Amino acid sequence: MSISEQPGSADGVLLAVDLFCGAGGLTVGLQAAGFSVIAGVDVHPLATRAYRDNHPDVRVWEEDVRRIDPAQFRTSLALARGELDLLAACPPCQGFSSMRTLNGGRRVRDARRALVHQIIRFVEELGPRAVMVENVPGLADDWRSARLRRELRELGYGVAEDVVNVADFGVPQRRRRYVMVALKDGQPSLARPDGTMMTVRQFIGDLPEAGGSGDPLHDHGESRRADIRALIARIPPDGGSRSDLGPDMQLACHRRTDGFYDVYGRMHWDRHAPTITGGCINPSKGRFLHPQENRAITLREAALLQTFPPTYRLPLNDGRGSGKYAVAELIGNALPPAFVTRQAAPIAEVLRAVTA
Repeated sequence: MSISEQPGSADGVLLAVDLFCGAGGLTVGLQAAGFSVIAGVDVHPLATRAYRDNHPDVRVWEEDVRRIDPAQFRTSLALARGELDLLAACPPCQGFSSMRTLNGGRRVRDARRALVHQIIRFVEELGPRAVMVENVPGLADDWRSARLRRELRELGYGVAEDVVNVADFGVPQRRRRYVMVALKDGQPSLARPDGTMMTVRQFIGDLPEAGGSGDPLHDHGESRRADIRALIARIPPDGGSRSDLGPDMQLACHRRTDGFYDVYGRMHWDRHAPTITGGCINPSKGRFLHPQENRAITLREAALLQTFPPTYRLPLNDGRGSGKYAVAELIGNALPPAFVTRQAAPIAEVLRAVTA
């Protein structure tokens, strides 16, 4: 059956499922590209709490994907095989990160790597017209991605893949990602960069002063030792680094360290931010100081640099153990929605064209 002969979804609505949905960055991006996300799956309660708060109309499975029967999953969604337009998945990436593998120089055993294989179980049962997988660059050269490509091709999908920088796709952040797109009975094309550079200033430059904005994600504050506060205050604005201070004015632990030079560095107003990680509100984890103010970026600023909508809700201090560092992990682990939109838009265009 060619893609033009597949049933697709009714009334021209493009249906998508978000495996490993996290806090919802992938879903936000898919929705902006014109997909109606009908289901999300994630095992982490805090992530699904955030997801449900922002996507109340999407059915959520808070369950280990390995324990879900794809046939029951499809039946519960009242989907015929081939009716789903897109299966999108971003398996937990930590098992493939260069930090965990010492840039590929060490073998790391991590059960999360095996989650890549779960994608094919759902593809076999759902028969989606397209598949999109995103992860860290480490997956590109891993045997698991080669196996996934082979199995998709055996099921009749054409596959395209690449490692790209989200900064080339409307995100004010340097972040390399691996993208794989598969199209049933067709050859997909990946999105192309447009050369537009988005900056830190464009996304957080107009925010009100942190601490009195009325937004808990912007007002949470921070507590630091006096010597750390003094160090931060001395770092020059707009891209300054602790190395600008000279060795005598740095902390003793920094003088002993050869590497991690971005630690206690400020972001540049008119450049990309560094990769927003789960440590994004801790200046000891990277270049996460505000370009001008003497503090780390706030959770709201981190979410905006990830291109979440300004009103996106995250469960900070909700009485169930969700402190600011847990929320920072949600933000850092998310896919930037703007990047997802740029990757998913060509898929939506092809799917609409063949059913027009």
